[in-house]
Amino acid sequence: MKVFNTLTRSKEEFVPITPGKAGIYVCGPTVYDFIHIGNARPMIVFDTLRRYLEYKGYEVNYVSNFTDVDDKIIKRANEEGEDPSVISERFIAECKKDMEALNVRPATTHPQATKEIPDMIEMIKTLIENGHAYEKNGTVYFRTRSFENYGKLSHKNIDDLEAGHRDEAHQLKVSGEDEKEDGLDFVLWKPKKEGEPFWPSPWGDGRPGWHLECSVMSKKYIGGTIDIHAGGEDLIFPHHENEIAQSEAANGTEFARYWMHNGFLRIANDNDEFEKMSKSLGNFKTVREICGKYDPQVVRFFMLSAQYRSPLNFSPKLIEASKNSLERILTAAEKLRDVMAKGNVAENAETDAKAVEELNSFVKRFEEAMDDDLNTADAISVIFEMVKYSNTVADSVSSDVADKYYDMLRILTDVLGIIIEKKDDVLDADIEKLIAERQEARKAKDFARADAIRDELLGMGIELKDTREGVKWKRV
Repeated sequence: MKVFNTLTRSKEEFVPITPGKAGIYVCGPTVYDFIHIGNARPMIVFDTLRRYLEYKGYEVNYVSNFTDVDDKIIKRANEEGEDPSVISERFIAECKKDMEALNVRPATTHPQATKEIPDMIEMIKTLIENGHAYEKNGTVYFRTRSFENYGKLSHKNIDDLEAGHRDEAHQLKVSGEDEKEDGLDFVLWKPKKEGEPFWPSPWGDGRPGWHLECSVMSKKYIGGTIDIHAGGEDLIFPHHENEIAQSEAANGTEFARYWMHNGFLRIANDNDEFEKMSKSLGNFKTVREICGKYDPQVVRFFMLSAQYRSPLNFSPKLIEASKNSLERILTAAEKLRDVMAKGNVAENAETDAKAVEELNSFVKRFEEAMDDDLNTADAISVIFEMVKYSNTVADSVSSDVADKYYDMLRILTDVLGIIIEKKDDVLDADIEKLIAERQEARKAKDFARADAIRDELLGMGIELKDTREGVKWKRV
């Protein structure tokens, strides 16, 4: 399998540190609100990477963190009069619900920054001892120029970066707001402020810098060198660049063998032009909101319809197209189930043999697409060819061959996180029970729980409609 390594800007054969095992670290969300669909793309893409590596026989240690202490969390906590930990725990729970709806498997470990503070302090101590960090009035900074290869991931020249920071750094020094030795130095530990959470440290009460968290958690749960570090391309600089600098300076070893980054998600505006999603533009969409309108499986399928490094345009028109495309696969699966149930006998042995030969060819081409830097778009195209062929031969092959097609279709779609099993086995009584629970949640003004139940039902193929006569539902 080849992956595009951001570090070398080329496709490279994936060779793990330990044969048969793969350690993957994916930067997770900062939990101050419901996750947005931009957050969902790396979750889905790298969950698919994990699934494919497992399909190939690897034992995968998949680690994805939650940043549960941050300025945005503190701001929301102050607005709501809550402790920041209450806010972060609430939205960690909500994030996990959205991930489940999108069929994103739980990580092997989901570390939280606030639970790893002692190890962060130890890494800072190491960096100070070896001259890569220094303390000024309770703030600890990383000496960026002390790390010789700074800029190797983002392919930025440190002198060009310094020129860009010079005026800003000068203004801060004049005002006395910055005591950095160099404008490029970044924070490892910041002193506490009134009304903010803090932890004791040798440099005074405070909290860690954002970049430090991932360096510490990846080392603890995977090791000093990890196979694959992944995330959105917006994290390349400065977050991932700073992770490399502090990790390699502290550990004395390569931080990550391969760096994988997904492209941006762009949202259609009223003029059908695509632009970056942001709250200021009013085009901010949460996963919860989108999954209230579309089956989460459609959302996942849509996210995989383009190669992960390409920008992905999001619009109702495009997601409707994904809905129709996914329906073609589900319909073909249903037809195969019907043939299996009939107990058909092949018209002749050659028909069965030819169908099995074609099936093996489809599997080989699917694997070739996925081996080519996780090209899910091409892999999906192969699945479309496979279901088109199965539709034409289903009535003339034996039930045994239909079973082979169905089983392989189930395996390949499972690699993509797409479920083809029938949802009609959900009992009416179970549906009514969940609807009643939702009504109780609404009466209690627990709208988060009410929305979660609606999403859960939608994931089961049940669509709700609130009317004057009460809640109506139908299978979709």
